[in-house]
Amino acid sequence: MSNFQLAKEFFLNGCIFFEQENFSEAECKFIQSHELMPDRVSTLINLSATQLKLQKYSEAKAAAEKALLIEGDNSEAYLNLGLIEKELNRFESAINFFDKAINLKPDYAEAWSNKGNVLNELKRYDEAIAHYDQALSLKPDYAEAWSNKGNVLNELKRYDEVIAHYDQALSLKPDYAEAWSNKGNVLNELKRYNEAIVHYDKALSLKPDIDWVRGDLVHTKMKICSWSSLADSLEFISKKVGANEKVSQPFALLALSDDPLAHKKSSELYIQSEHPQNLTLGPIPKYARNEKIRIGYFSGDFHNHATGYLMAELFELHDKSQFEIVGFSFGPKIRDEMRQRLENSFDDFIEVGNKSDIEIAQLSRRLNIDIAIDLKGFTQDSRTRIFSYRPAPIQVNYLGYPSTMGADYIDYIIADQTLIPMLSEHSYSEKVVLLPHSYQSNDRKRVIAKRQFIRKELGFPDQGFIFCCFNNNYKIMPATFDGWMRILQAVEGSVLWLLQDNFWVVENLKKEAQNRGVDAERLVFANRLPPAEHLARHNQADLFLDTFPYNAHTTASDALWAGLPVLTMMGQSFASRVAASLLNAIDLPELITNTQEQYEALAIELARNPQKLTDIKLKLANNRLTTPLFDTPLFTKNLEAAYIKMYERYQADLQPEHISIG
Repeated sequence: MSNFQLAKEFFLNGCIFFEQENFSEAECKFIQSHELMPDRVSTLINLSATQLKLQKYSEAKAAAEKALLIEGDNSEAYLNLGLIEKELNRFESAINFFDKAINLKPDYAEAWSNKGNVLNELKRYDEAIAHYDQALSLKPDYAEAWSNKGNVLNELKRYDEVIAHYDQALSLKPDYAEAWSNKGNVLNELKRYNEAIVHYDKALSLKPDIDWVRGDLVHTKMKICSWSSLADSLEFISKKVGANEKVSQPFALLALSDDPLAHKKSSELYIQSEHPQNLTLGPIPKYARNEKIRIGYFSGDFHNHATGYLMAELFELHDKSQFEIVGFSFGPKIRDEMRQRLENSFDDFIEVGNKSDIEIAQLSRRLNIDIAIDLKGFTQDSRTRIFSYRPAPIQVNYLGYPSTMGADYIDYIIADQTLIPMLSEHSYSEKVVLLPHSYQSNDRKRVIAKRQFIRKELGFPDQGFIFCCFNNNYKIMPATFDGWMRILQAVEGSVLWLLQDNFWVVENLKKEAQNRGVDAERLVFANRLPPAEHLARHNQADLFLDTFPYNAHTTASDALWAGLPVLTMMGQSFASRVAASLLNAIDLPELITNTQEQYEALAIELARNPQKLTDIKLKLANNRLTTPLFDTPLFTKNLEAAYIKMYERYQADLQPEHISIG
């Protein structure tokens, strides 16, 4: 067989392996073909595309550039270079390459669509839609372009159009796993959880290793307390995370596992894949010492949201003689009373939701922000990529995400000695800042409505002990629920009061109760109420039962502020130690347990021993305004002391290091 024939055979085999998504074998075959016929451009193009799939970006770039040396007007080579630059988050460079491909081949639908993807990343939504429309005018059956346009419409919250575009993509390409997953995401956003689950299942059946979807599926099932095959899913996710596979986004893992090292590994995988450090803006110059330290708080939650409820008074109390406080808001422009209060508390409040991540980072640099505080982490609507561009010389993970970010560009995490004991520091990529009491900021101005709720209107029997848990439904693990049911069985006439986020939860948890021998009517469900009324209704409960491994966070401080004791079980991870942190700061360590047996025994004892519970409630009432938890001025001074230590290290040209305050 001649070299030409052999090279052709290797090439065809490479194409087959590529179609089968066996990219390692495809790369091998294309390399063999290229070695036999080094000047064949099509081989280099396919080799580049394959190495891009394998995330071998430098090799993929070299193959595409070699193709251009042979054939300088090859539009496919420019397309590949654009795709490589997009994967590396070098968006302006990507646009340049896509433009070159389009100039060479104006009817190149793939180049139009992929340029649209980059414009979407840059928040240039109208331009992105125009590019998808151009791609579809050239190639009406282009399923990927229909799906990509759906992604932009999703960013614009035009949900009916989003679903129509995903449906069109799926009608053209029924085995398009990513479109099934994308539609699942929007159904999830619309709280159509049962449909979202079907779509995630379909995506996984078509492509079992599709990035992150296994975690999305499990998390969505947890939102409706559907626990079928949960144990198998947890074992599967744990193995895949250990094998460095993109199986679950980090946030979903917090409620499923108490292993802080697994949380760290998951975060590192996600950062490396989605938001690696980006050097496009170059190293940040050394800032001269200023009279005031400039603090930038970055969030999408500057409105009636848990973050706003916790932090409003902190922003107001910051020492404006030492600090200049800037709010970078990239969330919805909700004109509620909290938004007005927050805007008034900053020296400068900037709406940046319509700016791209790199533009926000550039703005932060222009404003000489010394310390950038990420209040979102990996929670909903986060903008982690802003921090990959290094918008400030000091970058901090605080409050929004109760774990490590796993990012080499996040310098510090704010915690306390309960949350991160010294022996656990290795589970965090950041340097740990220990505040002296609790890490959690609180607002003493939170209003508790004067409305007096009565048992009947809330759905309770006239008598009987009321356990409650207002945590999000996805935090309820089967083992936690098992314990709750044993507690109800041991305390005659007691009921369990839970948050109803969706109607599937009611149906599923009542079935689970019956399966454990408990009358379903002993579960009572609470709809969401305005914050002041929600706080007021706490007085009808007797004891708050925490979840594990993802504790009550804002819901715990809500309960304590309203005078309701919180019983928690403390684990190893950050998320499983937050309630203990709050209880220590309000001097109620007797409500912290370390095992399931202790947790259940204490719940039962407090329900059966009214005097002991009364004593705890009295102690809580006395401690509420005399201990550190709700002493916001003291908290503010401690947090500011931490900021000053970070700043002094930076000014002394010292690397970030663990910091302890007080």
